[in-house]
Formats: sequence, structure tokens, C-alpha cells
Amino acid sequence: MITLWKQENRKLVETDNREGRIWVDARNVTREDIRTLEADYGIDTEIIMDILDQDELSRIDREDDYTLMIVRLPIFISANEVSYFTIPLGILLFPEMIVTICWADCEVLNDLTNNRVRGLSLGDLPAFVVRVLTRADLIFLRYLKEINRRSNSIELELQKSVRNNELIQLLNLEKSLTYFTTSLKSNQLLFEKLMKTRLIQLDEEDRDWLEDVAIDNRQAIEMADIYSNILSGMMDAFASVISNNLSIVMKRLTVINLVLMIPTMITSFFGMNVRLPFSDMDMLISVPAILGICLLSSFLAMFLLRDKKPRRKDADAAERKRLRRKNRAVQV
Repeated sequence: MITLWKQENRKLVETDNREGRIWVDARNVTREDIRTLEADYGIDTEIIMDILDQDELSRIDREDDYTLMIVRLPIFISANEVSYFTIPLGILLFPEMIVTICWADCEVLNDLTNNRVRGLSLGDLPAFVVRVLTRADLIFLRYLKEINRRSNSIELELQKSVRNNELIQLLNLEKSLTYFTTSLKSNQLLFEKLMKTRLIQLDEEDRDWLEDVAIDNRQAIEMADIYSNILSGMMDAFASVISNNLSIVMKRLTVINLVLMIPTMITSFFGMNVRLPFSDMDMLISVPAILGICLLSSFLAMFLLRDKKPRRKDADAAERKRLRRKNRAVQV
């Protein structure tokens, strides 16, 4: 869908008039929108397809009639398996017009159209671009904090019970952090190129603003790296916990199997041609003998499966006794 925006009373309003400074906002682009962008605005098909490529990295190029800039934006879709990821936004800067192309809707563009960004002006198109980059960095930082909060809440759930659902959620968050780190580093290269070249005519104030944006972007990169390392360590720790729990269960099952093998070996020793013990005895005598063997096996299993670590209360009592002996020795 293609929407035209003009600025009236310092606010963006939707319009159908193409005269003057306008912002052409193309989101959820369809084939009809691609044909309109080609015919009415003279944008090459290859450039549009590059912008609509989900894996396209940030870059800036100079064409005949406009300057092309592709920047990665954060996006959140709760219905997706990986809720947090990034998408490319194409910004085409004409002398009297700015065109943005994106294959999906995102919070950055919504904030612009809902007039939530201060100092936004279509009268200065390079400054408009800098405001878009600033908003993208703020949304990156906000989403990174949300990812950190979600990972902390999932960690608390995993401490109670290790389940596959929480582990899959942590894995998806780790994927999101990987997407964010890659996109932020790509954007950082774009910012450095903007400050070193003159592809976009920025005044002194816009350059200072762009340097602040680059600093925020580096901060977002560091945060993403830190959260990613923490999450990777958490995943490794829970993998070790799962492996340890499995080893404990297998140990108990092995002990139970060994204990059950004793009566099985005794009974299997006597085949069909061997006279069984207690066969001439009364039922009142044979039944207690069988129960005695079962109880003996149960006690043996309990002895082998007992927790060899001292109980907490016993350990505290032993510690208190040791302290009393130490105090007596000091008094003497």
C-alpha cells in the first residue's frame, strides 16, 4: 500500500496531492505497488527487489535521479515463532521528495506517521533521514531490553522445572539477538560511510546528530553481544542440568535393574527339571519366605539409592557442634 504524506502545522497528514515536499510511504508492497513505483516515480525494478529482499544488508548508493539508502529496522510480530527480527527499509532521497519502501509494517514507520518523533520536518529531507535512523536505534534498544526481560522470566520458570517449551523460547530469543547483532553492525558501517562521504548533504547540526546516532548504535551492539553471551551461557548451563538429571535417572534405573536381577537369577537357576525349594512346605511358610526375599531386595535398593550427602539439618547441627568446641578451646 502506498500512502502520501505532507506536513501541515508541523504534523504529517495524509494527502493525495503530489506537489511540494512529500513523503511516499510504501508498506506491505504488492505487485501493483511495484508497477506504480516504477511508472510514477521512476524507480528501477532491480532496486525495488533488492529492498524487498529480507536478507539485504545496509548500504548507500548514488543513482542518477536519487540517492538510495537501505537500513535495517527492528520489528516485532508476536504470532511468529521468532518474534523479534529485522527487515530492510529502502530510503530513496529525491530533490523534492522522499520515498520509503518496506515489505512489512513496523513500529518505526508507525511512530513517524503518528507524529511521535520530535523535530521531524519534510522541509529538510537529509534531517528527515537522520530522524528515521535515530528512531530505529531507539526501537532497537527498547526491543533488546524486552528480550532481556523475557529471558529472565523464562530463566525463573526453568529453575522450577526444565521443560522443552521454555528451552525453545530461549532458543528463539537467541536467534533474535543474532539477527539484531548482524543488523546493527551493518547499520554501523552505513553510519560511518555517511559521516565520511558527501552522498547526503548534511549540515553541521545533522552531522552532530548522526554521530550521536552512531554512538547509540554502538551501545546497542554491545548490549546485544552481552545479552547473547548471557543467553548462550544460560542455554549451556541448562543443557548440563538436563544431562546431569538424565545421568541420575539412568543411575537409579541401573541400580533397580541390578537389584531385580538377584531374585531373577535365583528363580531362573531352578529350571523345569529342578525341584523348587519350599515346594513341600505349606503355603503359610512359602509366602513369608517370598515376602522376605522381596523385602530384602527392597532394602538393598534403598541402601544403594540413598542420598550419600548429609542432610541439611545434620550438617547444621555438626557445624554448631564444631563451633561450640572451638569456643570452648578458646576459653580454656
